[in-house]
This record gives sequence, structure tokens and C-alpha cells, in this order.
Amino acid sequence: MGTLYLVRHGQASFGAEDYDQLSELGHRQSVRLGEYFAHKGIRFDALIAGTLRRHKQTLEGILRGMNLAGEHLAWDGLNEYDSDAVIATVHDGKLDKPADSDMYRHHFRLLRDGLSRWMAGTASPRGMPSYADFVKGVAGALDHVRQNHYGQNVLVVSSGGPISTAVGHVLNTPPQTTIELNLRIRNTSITEFAFTPKRHMLVTYNGLPHLDAAEYDGWITYA
Repeated sequence: MGTLYLVRHGQASFGAEDYDQLSELGHRQSVRLGEYFAHKGIRFDALIAGTLRRHKQTLEGILRGMNLAGEHLAWDGLNEYDSDAVIATVHDGKLDKPADSDMYRHHFRLLRDGLSRWMAGTASPRGMPSYADFVKGVAGALDHVRQNHYGQNVLVVSSGGPISTAVGHVLNTPPQTTIELNLRIRNTSITEFAFTPKRHMLVTYNGLPHLDAAEYDGWITYA
């Protein structure tokens, strides 16, 4: 049996001109996760990450927290969907930067509606693959792990969309369940699979054991 640790990136820069970079807290979350892995004696036989900047920065922080260095396999099938393109299928014009809780809720209502249409095949967000092809990219990474790393510990750093899609793919959940999983996932959370050469089995979802102390209460984020 092998173990796959799927980690969502640290807090990025939601609402900023460039979302694809970790915030100062996102860097600290990543290092703290690495410290947790080191404390638990968890070592990885393989490292895989999406190709986005926030994926690479998160992996670098984890390794720094473990006091390790290592090469990783870059896998673009683990990259996030374009949320702006998804929202544009249900809303004309650019959204203002969310400034309060009502605007945040409005943003995520639109995202939920756009994801539903994309996953149903009734919308084609600009510059994005079909949802079926998006799933194939995620499933390809899972297949690679099963076929090449049986009996090993594998760390994968990705985003909420691919991670929830991986869970949905393994559990064969309906699209709406996958969307709800996606919108609940937290930064640097761990989703753990056990795997054999034939299949993956979900063990935990969206856990934050590295932040399970009062001193980290303000470190739990979703964007």
C-alpha cells in the first residue's frame, strides 16, 4: 500500500492584481506544514506539483519546513481552472474586488453557478478545457502515482479544483458534491489517499493537523 498526500497551496492573493502568488501568511502556512511532516517523521519518495507559481512556492515552503531539498515532477493537469473565465459564463463584465462579506458571497455564488454549467457541458469558459478533459488531467496524475510509486509516500501540491475533482473521481460523486467539496477546501489542507497499483482509497479530506493549536487559530484560510 502507498500513501498519497494531496496538499492545497497556501493562501494566495485573492482580490489582488496577481492571485497566483502566496501571501505572507501563505508562506508561513507552507513552512508550518513542512515542520509538521518532519515532526511526524513523514518522508516523501516522490514530489509532484502543478505548474502554477503558488504550487511551486507552497512546495518550496514545505521543503524548507522539513529542512530538505528535492526535485519535483511538474504536472500541468494539476493546475486550477480559471475562476474568472468560469464566472464570465454567468456574469457579464469584470467583478469588483470583494470588499465585504456580501461581495464575497456574491462572488462564490457566481462561481458555483459557473462551475455547474461547465461541469454539465452547457458552458465553455474561454481558454479552458472541457470539464471531461480537466478530469482526465487530474486522473492522469492519479494513474501516474499508482503505476510508478506503489508502496511509497507521494506528496502532490495542487489547488482546490483538482483536489476536489480527484476525490470526486475516486468516489464517483455527482458534480454538485464535487463543487461543494471544492468550495470548502482550506489552504495547505491535506487530503490523504491509500493506493494500490489498481485503485486509490480516500482516507482523509481537507485536514489541517499542522494548525491544530490555539496559536494557529488565525492561520486557517480558504482563498
